Amino acid sequence: MAENELVLTREGMEQLKLELDDLKNVKRKELAARLKLALSYGDLKENSEYHSAKNDQSFLETRIMTVQRMINNARVADFDSLDTSIVHVGSVVILNDVEFAEQIQYRIVGAAEADVIDNKISYESPLGKALMGKAVGDIISVDAPVGIIQYELLEIKTI
Repeated sequence: MAENELVLTREGMEQLKLELDDLKNVKRKELAARLKLALSYGDLKENSEYHSAKNDQSFLETRIMTVQRMINNARVADFDSLDTSIVHVGSVVILNDVEFAEQIQYRIVGAAEADVIDNKISYESPLGKALMGKAVGDIISVDAPVGIIQYELLEIKTI
C-alpha cells in the first residue's frame, strides 16, 4: 500500500463524494451569503459577524481540500473478488469475546469510514490490524487499556 493511499469501501467513497459536493455547492453558497451580509454591517475591524464568517470560510476550504485529497488518494476495495477465507478491508467478521462469551460483528473499513457506533472499525486500529489476514477459528489477541482481550474469529463474510 502506498504511503498516502487511503483504502475505502465503495460506500465510503460515495459518502466522500457527496460530502465534497455539499461543501462546494451548498456550504460555499451559504457562507458567501453570510459574508455578504456581514460586509453590509460596515467597519470590518469590529465586525464579529465578518470575522466569524471568514474563520468558517477557512475551515470550509480546508475541509474541501482534505476531502478532495482523500478522494484523489483513495483506492476502493474490490469486494466482488474478495477471498472470504481470510479477513480483508471490506470483510464483515463475527467474533466471540472469549472471556465473556459474547458475539459481536464488525465491518473492516478504511480509517476515513470508521464508526464504532455503526460497528465499522478501521483496518489500522489495534483490533483491525490483529484481524487482517486471519481465518475462521483463529484466536485474536488485542492489547487494550483493560489488558489483553481475546476473540475467536467465528465467521468472515462480505456485504
